[in-house]
Amino acid sequence: MKVTILGTGIYGLALASMLAKNGADVCMWTENEEKYKEWEKHKNIKSIIDYKLPDNITLTKSYEHALKGANLIILVCASKYLNKVLINIKPYYDKDIPICVATKGINDEDGSFFSDNIKEILKTKKIAVLSGPTFAVDILHGEPVALALATKKKKVFKLIKMLLSSDTLKLRRSRDLIGVQICGSVKNIIAIASGILNGLGHSESTSAFLINESLHDIKNLIHALKGKKRTILSYAGVGDLLMTSMSSKSRNFSFGKVVATGNKRKIDEYLETTTVEGYTTLKTILKLLKNKNIDVPLFNLINDIIDGNKKPEILLEFLVTKE
Repeated sequence: MKVTILGTGIYGLALASMLAKNGADVCMWTENEEKYKEWEKHKNIKSIIDYKLPDNITLTKSYEHALKGANLIILVCASKYLNKVLINIKPYYDKDIPICVATKGINDEDGSFFSDNIKEILKTKKIAVLSGPTFAVDILHGEPVALALATKKKKVFKLIKMLLSSDTLKLRRSRDLIGVQICGSVKNIIAIASGILNGLGHSESTSAFLINESLHDIKNLIHALKGKKRTILSYAGVGDLLMTSMSSKSRNFSFGKVVATGNKRKIDEYLETTTVEGYTTLKTILKLLKNKNIDVPLFNLINDIIDGNKKPEILLEFLVTKE
C-alpha cells in the first residue's frame, strides 16, 4: 500500500521510517529545494537527522506524484503552512482517501482546528488525528511508544493501525477529534510554565503540582469547546502533557527556562532563533478564548510573564493560591 506524507521534518521522517518498516511504500513530499537535493544525493536528509532510512521511501516535489495511487495521506507539515498545503493538494485529492493530521496545534490564523480545515477544504469525512507522548527520535530508535488516533470512522482507524502499529508503537482509538487536538496544542503552553518553574530552581515535585492543576483547566477547556472531558486521560492528554512538561528535549520546556531569567532580550533572541510551538499557540488560543468568552487564568498569567508584564515568581504564588 502507498502512504503519502506531506512534510519532511523529523517527525515526518520518523513516521515514514515506521511505515516503511511495516512494508508500506512511502512517498514524502517537500517544497524545500535543499532537502530535495540532499535526498537526491544521499537518499536521506542528514541535515535533519543522520539515520539510515528504509529503501522503500521516496521523495518528491510534486503534489500530483505524491498523491497518485495513495491509500493514506498523513499531514506533518508546519502548522502555519497546513491550510496552504490543503488548498494545493485539492486538485489531486480523492475524498475517499483517508487523511490523517499528525501536525500538533491549531490554526495560527483563527484558532480553528485542523480537522475542520480538512473537512472544509477537501470535503471529506475520512479524517483522523494522530497525537501522543512521543519524540521523533524515540520512534526512529525503536523505543516503545503509544499514540492516540482520533477518528469517527472505524475503517480509517483499522487502516492506519494496520499500516503504523508494531511491537514498538501502540495505537489507541479515540472518537474525540476536538479533544485530542486541544490536548496536542495546550500541552506546549504548560511545558513553558514547567520550564519556568525549573528555571527558578524548583523541583520535579513542583512541576507535578503544576501539571496536576493544569489537568483541570484543560479538561474544562475541552468541555467548553465541545470535546469530551475524558480525553484528558488519553495518550494525547496526560501522557503527552507529562512527557513535554518534564523533558529537556522539549523546546517549549527549554524556552520556559529562558523565560525564568526575566531577561526580555534573551527571551526575544530565543524566539528569533528557535521555533517554540507553545508560544505561537498561546497567542492564538488567547484570541480564541476571548472570542468565545472563556477564561483560563493560567494561560493569561503565562502570557504576562513571557511579555514581561509580571515576574516569573508569580507563577508559583498563583498555583499555591489557586482554588
